[in-house]
Amino acid sequence: MELIRARVTNYRSIDDSGWVTLDNVTCLVGKNESGKTAFLQALRRLNPVDSASGKFSLSDYPRKGYVRYRRRHEEDPDVAVRAEFELNDHEIAELEGKFGQGVMRSRRVMASKNYKNQRAWQFDMDETAVIRHLVDSAGLPEEIQQYLSAVETWQELQERLQSIEAKNPAVDDLLDRLPENDLRQQVVLDHLERYLPVLVYFDNYSTMRGRISIEDIKQRRATPEDLDDADRTFLALVSMVGSSLNDLENEMNFEYLKAELESASIGISDEVFEFWKQNTQLRVQFDLSRANPNDPPPLNIGTILHVRVWNERHRVSVPFDDRSKGFVWFFSFLVYFSMIEKIQEDQDRDMIFLLDEPGLSLHALAQYDFQRFINERLAPRHQVIYTTHSPFMVDLNNLTSVRTVEDMDNIGTTVRQDILQNSDDTVFPLQMALGYQLVQTLFLSPHCLLVNSASDLVYLQALGEICAVEGASKLDPRWAVIPVGDAENLPTFISLLGDNYTSLAVLMDASDEKQDHFDQINEAMASAGRTPVNWIEVTRVREAGIEDLLDPGFYLRLVNQAYAPHLQEPVTLRAISDSNPRIVERLKSYFIENGINGGEFDPYKPAALLLKNHAMLRGEINQVTIDSASSMFERINSMLSSNGVSTGYKVGNGSGIPIGFELSKSTTIASALSR
Repeated sequence: MELIRARVTNYRSIDDSGWVTLDNVTCLVGKNESGKTAFLQALRRLNPVDSASGKFSLSDYPRKGYVRYRRRHEEDPDVAVRAEFELNDHEIAELEGKFGQGVMRSRRVMASKNYKNQRAWQFDMDETAVIRHLVDSAGLPEEIQQYLSAVETWQELQERLQSIEAKNPAVDDLLDRLPENDLRQQVVLDHLERYLPVLVYFDNYSTMRGRISIEDIKQRRATPEDLDDADRTFLALVSMVGSSLNDLENEMNFEYLKAELESASIGISDEVFEFWKQNTQLRVQFDLSRANPNDPPPLNIGTILHVRVWNERHRVSVPFDDRSKGFVWFFSFLVYFSMIEKIQEDQDRDMIFLLDEPGLSLHALAQYDFQRFINERLAPRHQVIYTTHSPFMVDLNNLTSVRTVEDMDNIGTTVRQDILQNSDDTVFPLQMALGYQLVQTLFLSPHCLLVNSASDLVYLQALGEICAVEGASKLDPRWAVIPVGDAENLPTFISLLGDNYTSLAVLMDASDEKQDHFDQINEAMASAGRTPVNWIEVTRVREAGIEDLLDPGFYLRLVNQAYAPHLQEPVTLRAISDSNPRIVERLKSYFIENGINGGEFDPYKPAALLLKNHAMLRGEINQVTIDSASSMFERINSMLSSNGVSTGYKVGNGSGIPIGFELSKSTTIASALSR
């Protein structure tokens, strides 16, 4: 079974998460206390790998509705989690082998669990097809087959068979083959319950402890509810070597058992080091001692197992609890994972891993390594759902698998696939991840186009696609477009580039007040023995941004649609008719004066709207805009250098510059540095 989507309702901070589509690897991104953990823990309770953590409690019900719900809990328990699965080919074949071809009208089945911890199933089964299969394969006499030909329900089949007075052996055999339960219940008990994947939850509290009281854990093991996830991780290690807690208490057997434990830990460590690149000279060791009466309970009685980490580089060992939290977490996870995987494979059960903030204590590069572990070790065999608020745990090669989690006023926790509907705080890790990728691209690409902001990047992409459809020029794909903020950041970026680039272009607003700044950059370049930046002006408008390439009426339609929830009435050109020639600056003033969206106008929102819907909005882009954008792309592309020599471009009559975009002093500029 593959988990297709899930929905959590009335659980802690979640009133209704909405249906959340899930991929083979799904990343849930959100702030602290947004409800990411609540979503995973509710899903875990559908079919947990350890039964002790599989029960919903009334204390989990949202407080605002708790009193009213408690009165009806016994008679009408609320459903807390629903999950839709898709049966695989093997499971369908097994069902059809027993119940006949076409027994399942749909491969999709729904499992749910309520606050009385009752699991229920919904599925679309063709009961008539099952009856026909049983009757046709039973070897019944023709007259009995005719008598049963109109039967459509399981109950009716049993009643008609029982009503036959002179039963021949085939009838008796068919009656014996009919299950005592209702047919649908039989499908659930014999098949769907067996196919249902187990859900394995792991978080930072699942990390194995460095000192374990054997006597204490033996006592608590008698009541599984008393064990926590850290205990289960340790028991997983003991189970891996085929030993018991009694063996650990027997000091005569300990040397043999110690060798077994360390052998298992070496195997685990070797797998850790396939993905752990921070320090590969670590080994896990085990020692046994009597408890120190002065230690806090439960470490003050009985036999204590000490788990230590040996560092070959420094030739010392330290307690497991005192070692790097990242290594301890990674080692503990692999211990638990290895044991669970073996048990479930022996039982032929699918697993879904629910990882809550995995690698939180890992270095940023180690988090990338753990991403690789998920994709290379877990994902080929198991589904994975993990939460994070770290930009380094976001897989930028698979952004479609990211879901955002946000706790909203009067709504509760919601999980969305459309990031445009979320707050800036929620999508901050995504922005940081994309920013880091852009910085990396900056150092790798030989052709860099520096722009003001992310919205400029979006317009270049959207306008380029529209121009390409019209057969006009678009931005050459060799350009790596990098938003750098304001012009004051240019020296830093150019310095960081060093000698890594072949072509450097700048597309940025350049008012007169910034001209001195540009001159300083050229002076610095010259003093460093580098070719000064050549500023090539594209438009004749004194001050213009890339948004000014668009027809003003069309741009305002984008703004009105993007900010519809914040506007009492649409923004018009008349309303923003102040003296500033830049439409973005006029809108910023208008938002401040009217207190719209807290006085904040973000140019990225209308840009993102155009990018998302450019195929539908293409017909609203006028020819003047297309010609102007195409001309801009041609001039930027002309700055591409080949082997350090600028390709150049022709200036003057016949250059193809459209009216309104003659070469003259301007604020939308492109600059090129060719070496």
